[in-house]
Amino acid sequence: MLPNHSPLVIAEQFGTLETLHSGRIDLGLGRAPGTDQRTWMALRRDPHASERFPQDVVELQKFLGDESPLPGIKAIPGQGTQVPLYILGSSLFGAELAAQLGLPYAFASHFAPRFLHEAITLYREQFKPSEQLREPYVIAGVGVIAAETKESADDQFEAARRIRARALFGRGQRLSEEDITALLASPQAAAVDEMLAYTGAGVAEEVAAYLESFAAETGADELMTVHYSDSAPNRLRSVELLAGAFDPAASQTP
Repeated sequence: MLPNHSPLVIAEQFGTLETLHSGRIDLGLGRAPGTDQRTWMALRRDPHASERFPQDVVELQKFLGDESPLPGIKAIPGQGTQVPLYILGSSLFGAELAAQLGLPYAFASHFAPRFLHEAITLYREQFKPSEQLREPYVIAGVGVIAAETKESADDQFEAARRIRARALFGRGQRLSEEDITALLASPQAAAVDEMLAYTGAGVAEEVAAYLESFAAETGADELMTVHYSDSAPNRLRSVELLAGAFDPAASQTP
């Protein structure tokens, strides 16, 4: 979330990672603050920092390049590392910026699906080649719940709905389980279900088929799966089962 940080600081932090682990570091940049107002204040950031996001991306790119954007100021380590940048977005703004700068674009369809197709189309139509990227490159987020049985996957999906409802409507108040049940039985549930619109839930083969269909529908070059299972063990099992659907050897545990 770049508005929360100085481009120079990020360049040095990710330059350090790249120096330690050469070729293994990607840097995704989002425009939203990603937090509440109190945390924003604790970070000591300017409330208008998001408005400078395009300029900050360019400044960060230069700090990681061969020539500093500010005379006499170098990111150490960082300068010359050429850490690849990715624009993260859930709206047309990020798609347009990524296209203009010739950067890969990752769309948050796993929780903000409304503009998925429009954003991808705009990005591809307006894309300008850059030193980092010659052709458009799209990553799309997609929710996954892979389980041993369809019934288990359905139960975990319902748990995910309840977690989303609490996060969406419970800020600043304590909601009981009865409150959540009532919310999900009301028209307000539409907001929760929209967030989970692109979620593949079921046994591994069903989820794999869903992902293949989603990839074909969007033309995404890469999918980023977010596993919504209701516990850490179930999330790990979801990963194993999905991997096994594409490569049977991957699902075998010691």
